[in-house]
Amino acid sequence: MGTVHVVGAGLAGLSAAVSLAERGARVVVHEAAKQAGGRCRSYYDATLGLEIDNGNHLLLSGNRDALDFLKRAGAPADALVGPDEAAFPFADLKSGERWTLRPNAGRVPWWVLSKGRRVPGSRARDYLAPLAILRAAAGKAEGAGGTIGASMTCAGPLYDRLWHPVLLAALNTDPAESDVGLAARILRETLGAGGQACRPRVAVKGLSYAFVDPALRLLEARGAEVRVGRRLRGLGLGTGRIARLEFADGPIDLGAGDSVVLALPPWVASEMLPGLSVPRTFRSIVNAHFRMVPKLGAPLILGMVNALAEWLFAYPDRYSVTISGADRLLDVPREDLAKQIWSEIATVAQLAPELPSWQIVKEKRATFAATPAEAARRAEAATAHDNLVLAGDWTATGLPSTIEGAIRSGKTAALALLCGSARTRGAA
Repeated sequence: MGTVHVVGAGLAGLSAAVSLAERGARVVVHEAAKQAGGRCRSYYDATLGLEIDNGNHLLLSGNRDALDFLKRAGAPADALVGPDEAAFPFADLKSGERWTLRPNAGRVPWWVLSKGRRVPGSRARDYLAPLAILRAAAGKAEGAGGTIGASMTCAGPLYDRLWHPVLLAALNTDPAESDVGLAARILRETLGAGGQACRPRVAVKGLSYAFVDPALRLLEARGAEVRVGRRLRGLGLGTGRIARLEFADGPIDLGAGDSVVLALPPWVASEMLPGLSVPRTFRSIVNAHFRMVPKLGAPLILGMVNALAEWLFAYPDRYSVTISGADRLLDVPREDLAKQIWSEIATVAQLAPELPSWQIVKEKRATFAATPAEAARRAEAATAHDNLVLAGDWTATGLPSTIEGAIRSGKTAALALLCGSARTRGAA
């Protein structure tokens, strides 16, 4: 194998680059931005005077590819932190009730029999509803299994207090219209695998500290190059292969043994490869950050029900909120959002109502819409070009658009090159 050019230094591209470099490949990473990390990185926000992430991300202990990536990259021991058991505190702003969902460690879900471990007012048999998701998805390809709404009732107290917030956070799409196969995969790998697989994990020192910086250090140690500020303008196509990379600052001709991992957003990838099947509909996420040291004992993450805010993170130097499926909020003035969200935080955390320094980050195309139609448009890693593979959380990973999916896609792309299997039924 000659040089592998990884175009895009988000987590998908970094995952591919790390996998290839570990196996002795010569790797060159090209990134259009001035820094690596894509959507999963940290930056200094002058308004807050703090380093924050450009999006809050919750991982679970069942995210094996993400955890394996951290181990392989040599990430510090405190890259991700969280409780020793699966514990998810919730607060209902309408009723004032608080509870902690506590699945037991093993696969047999005896925790639903314990009133103190489940949602208030729910019964053990209420937790059988997701079995319909697993049955509907069994044996069906991604995008072919129908919606969650066609498989289970998307209404009622337990749905409002558990399944809706959990599935919305994972899918970033209204669960009723989301692809049942994507939901089933999440359930099988996390909650369905027992509490040992769904312990919450948060990068409290930042996503760059946890994921990006360790990967860059490993790549440097392996002799890989990372070139930032290099925007790809096009691909020079040869006979059944990519012959040239057209960057804004000049082309790179590929040798006979050279190959390419295209780890770009779907709308950019489809410009590079006309006819490529990619998701075309996207969903937004709104993140809110407030500069205030959380109270001692504040839960690391708190689910909020009957509130605009959905998940409240208590970082060492700030409170942060994530709102998924947030298209409805894109046109709402940022200050109005900040005031409403802080009012809810102040209520649940018993804080002064005065608005502290704040920042609102709206991600318009945060993820692809996790509907059956969009899931069916996801491309495989391999393409019709012998020396080109695709990576990205939008590719056909079987997972929704998540950190786990991005890292898995990079490993899959690297394996396709290493196994010499780039020419398959790809969509290019």
